[in-house]
Amino acid sequence: MARIRVGLLPTASFMVGTLPVPKYADAEKTQFAVDRETQVKLMTITLFFMEEDRAEALKITVPETGLPNGLKPGLPVMPVELFATPWARIFNGSLSDGIAYRADRIDLVTPAPAADAA
Repeated sequence: MARIRVGLLPTASFMVGTLPVPKYADAEKTQFAVDRETQVKLMTITLFFMEEDRAEALKITVPETGLPNGLKPGLPVMPVELFATPWARIFNGSLSDGIAYRADRIDLVTPAPAADAA
């Protein structure tokens, strides 16, 4: 499956939409999903992505160790090493498709200092 690095414009920004929740490996939600290499539990966080004149909500999978303390809705953040993986499957005769997003970590973004109005 193709794994595509997401290139962002300098004007791109992200804001926390929902707090992270565990990602599950099964439909019954009895087994947590883990990173294949590190065995770290995976979490899903919804971020609002804004770039130029568009905005959309993205669900991004992140290792639990890649989440900073103090996350809350509305905080500015930036996903690091963001990749997109297109997927498609047929279930009960219907095609479903989409894009899965994965980041190594989420960094808190500190606002730029305000310019003095002198």
